[in-house]
Parts: sequence; C-alpha cells; structure tokens
Amino acid sequence: MNFLHWLVLGCACALPLSASAQWQWVDNSGKKVFSDQPPPTDIPEKNILRRAGPSPSARAPTPASPGPEGTTDTAAAPKPAPPKPTGVDKELEEKTRKAEAEQKAKEAAEAAKIAKAKAESCARAREGKATIDSGIRLAKVNAKGEREIMDDAARAAEQKRVQSVIDSDCK
Repeated sequence: MNFLHWLVLGCACALPLSASAQWQWVDNSGKKVFSDQPPPTDIPEKNILRRAGPSPSARAPTPASPGPEGTTDTAAAPKPAPPKPTGVDKELEEKTRKAEAEQKAKEAAEAAKIAKAKAESCARAREGKATIDSGIRLAKVNAKGEREIMDDAARAAEQKRVQSVIDSDCK
C-alpha cells in the first residue's frame, strides 16, 4: 500500500509538467499571447518567448554529412512544415452560418405570411366590389347598432375604398 501512495504522489507532482506544452509570444500590437497552437507566420522569431517543443537551438538540424562523392545528404533529415493556422474558428463559422440560415428562414416565413394575408384581403375586396357593382341593396350597421340602407353616395364611397384595397393588395 505504501508503494501506491508514492505512485499517486509522483503522478500528482508530474501533472503540472504537462502544462508546459504551451506557446507564448508577443503579437504585433505588443500583447503577450498564450496558446496551444503555434503563432501565425507573420510573428518574427525574436517575439516567440516559449515553444511547445524543444528550443530552436536544440532542434536545429545538424549540418548534413558529406556523401561518398562529396554531396550532402539532405534526405536523411527532412523537416516537416508546421501546420498553417487558418485564423478561422470552424465552430464559430458554422454557428454564424446556422444563424444566417435561421434568419433567412424567418424572413421567408414572414414574407409568406404577409403574401398570404394580402391574397386573402384581395379576394375579400374583389368579392365586395362584385357585391357593390351588382346593384343590390346594401345595408350597414351604424355606431348605435342600427341598420342603415346605403344611398348612392355611400355606395360610391364604398366602391372607391374597395377599389383602393384591390389596387394595393392585388398586384
């Protein structure tokens, strides 16, 4: 059991060492930046304060040894290119696209609702115009709740009002 305690203590002491795999640099505006990604390519080498891996002097390639005919062997130590940071967060881009799509869908639904309301209003106005033009007696209910028969002036005014609704909604 004593060995287990020492093992747990050793792991707990080694845990902070895993946090040393961080990049630290001074950006173009003079601010210190900490990241787990390498700095952008426009940051000069002198502004990089800490690297995730070994220092550049430790990982500098050794001069290539001359081959049998005096040529240098460059294929022995190929240096992989670091991944280029895109600068765009894929999740943020996806959320933005979703929000724009939702906004467009909302606007399309609102436009469809307005178009449907205009179509219904147009249909009612055309029915009303047909009724007024038919010449039959029409009655209206006044403010007191009494029924009044429309005279020719009221019929002409109503016909004008219905025609303006048709002109505005039936396009």
